[in-house]
Amino acid sequence: MNEIVNQIDIRQGGIVEGLSFDKLGELLSYQPDAPMLFSSGLFFVLFCLFSIFYVALRKHTLARIIYVTLFSLYFYYKSSGLWFGLLVFTATSDFLIAQLMSCAKGIGRKKALVVLSLCVNLGMLAYFKYFNFLRDIGASCLREVGDLFGYLPWQTLEVERLDIFLPVGISFFTFQSISYVIDVYRGRIQPLTRWIDYLFYVSFFPQLVAGPIVRARDFIPQIYRNVTVSRAEFGEGLYLILCGLIKKCVISDYISLNFVDRVFDAPTLYTGLENLMGVYGYALQIYCDFSGYSDMAIGIALLLGFRFNINFDSPYQSATITEFWRRWHISLSSWLKDYLYISLGGNRKGKIRTYVNLILTMFLGGLWHGASVRFIIWGMLHGVALAIHKMVMSVFPGFKKVGAEMTRGRRIVGTLFTFHLVCFGWIFFRAESMQKVGEMLTQIVTNFHPEIFGQFVSGYKTVFLLMVLGYIAHFIPKRVEQYCQDRITRSPLVMQALLLALAVFVVVQFRSAGVQPFIYFQF
Repeated sequence: MNEIVNQIDIRQGGIVEGLSFDKLGELLSYQPDAPMLFSSGLFFVLFCLFSIFYVALRKHTLARIIYVTLFSLYFYYKSSGLWFGLLVFTATSDFLIAQLMSCAKGIGRKKALVVLSLCVNLGMLAYFKYFNFLRDIGASCLREVGDLFGYLPWQTLEVERLDIFLPVGISFFTFQSISYVIDVYRGRIQPLTRWIDYLFYVSFFPQLVAGPIVRARDFIPQIYRNVTVSRAEFGEGLYLILCGLIKKCVISDYISLNFVDRVFDAPTLYTGLENLMGVYGYALQIYCDFSGYSDMAIGIALLLGFRFNINFDSPYQSATITEFWRRWHISLSSWLKDYLYISLGGNRKGKIRTYVNLILTMFLGGLWHGASVRFIIWGMLHGVALAIHKMVMSVFPGFKKVGAEMTRGRRIVGTLFTFHLVCFGWIFFRAESMQKVGEMLTQIVTNFHPEIFGQFVSGYKTVFLLMVLGYIAHFIPKRVEQYCQDRITRSPLVMQALLLALAVFVVVQFRSAGVQPFIYFQF
């Protein structure tokens, strides 16, 4: 028996020879450098085993809720170790706050409970994501004041940078929990009466670590329904998983490792044309990476009988920056609109206040992505662009036209302009420092050399081919995408299994050493 076991080794990315029980225990425990991903072999094996018992419990609601919650906590443990306790704490805190809110009398007490929830959730974000950033700003201010006024006693005060571990997906599950409390306060939903139900909602593993951000009013009613997955839903879920695997493991990972990362790491070693192609490559990489994860999350949830709203809708087809944010990371943009922009006053307090609210919302949206000046500039760029577009629409009503209402020529020009504006923003989003941003922009402006385009194509044949195919797939009409989905849905089960096997084979062929983490894991 041991000889047979020793010939099997299930790693994160696949199955190879040489596994012992000790290695199996190590594999199933938390590994900081190898979080569990949807695209890993370990997740595939565990999900298959999980599904067997899940189906057996489909008519036992409470047992199913407990079972899925335990698996979800294990899934998060595989991503962040013992920090899964932070997730449990967040769920417990907001569950109790919502319960107190249902009993509170008077709007003042309810508002105080909402503030308490915000303090708990945003306080955790402030510590884990922004402590060192704020510490650096404070230290810089102390130095500036000292240079201006001379020596001050408190100038010697030093706050050391802390080695703070960032729990995976903390921004996602805290935002999700905040939306629940605010919806209870606004009377849109009734608070849950069982703690395990709320923990199930917050920890549900398909969307736990990188979204989409699922609203309680959309998700909670689905918890209590009997698990039923129609043939059409199964086919749709499989289609989304296949698309996600190809986007992430074939296109995103390959162009990242073999071209994009190299350019952004050392922009001065490449011509302006190669830098520009690197920007185009990153625009495709981050879309395929994040939408690929969302596709897999939505597909896996659909196989479990839960439907999430779409999170990406071909965003680079947008003809305006406003349309872009209606298509990109829809769950976050709609969250920012409903819980931040509207709370700030939205467009109800005059034009100037509307523009300020847009800029402030996107400023905070940029800061949500990371504690860095680069992310703040990225958010401000989009905020100013949204405000300008809003102002232009108020002055020229014709610019309010969207979609089919726009002329073909104007839509093409608008799409090209919007795409390049977004790509300009991606430089700040991806570069490791403002120095790298400056180097890249300098190379593009002063050292372009278009004559080497042929050499670039011949030197990066596979990268260029994947970029072309990726953008073609992104810009194909919706009816073509729907046709492909319908064909897979109507295919026999054997054909669907063969398609999945083919996708896995293609992924293995393109996979480099190790499985690459999803970009949004860091947020």
